[in-house]
Amino acid sequence: MQDKILYEYAVIRIFPKVEREEFINAGIMIFSKGAKKLLIKTHFNEKKFRAYESELDEEQVKLNLKSFEMIATCDENGGPISLMDMPSRFRWLTAVRSSSIQTSRPHPGFADDLQETLERLFEELVL
Repeated sequence: MQDKILYEYAVIRIFPKVEREEFINAGIMIFSKGAKKLLIKTHFNEKKFRAYESELDEEQVKLNLKSFEMIATCDENGGPISLMDMPSRFRWLTAVRSSSIQTSRPHPGFADDLQETLERLFEELVL
């Protein structure tokens, strides 16, 4: 197990109607302190979102999802949070909140390749 990389992952979820606590999985985030990586991959499923007949503005939800990506990737356009260190950004993104975009609790795992693990989790949990 020494050559395996310890990581945490969280599923990014869109809540079209927060009060109903129903959600659409919209992405995966992987953080590894040891590997010094924070990876993210998102997908907005318009068909599923529209099926909820949400009052949320679809374009605003897409922008909010994009802001998750900007914060995770340390994009300068992501605001002050994107300038925090990597562990702080991951913890901020996975903090419990009541909004249209939330994450699951972080789950631990071991991997040989973090990018490959991101792709696998994305296929299994998002698409």
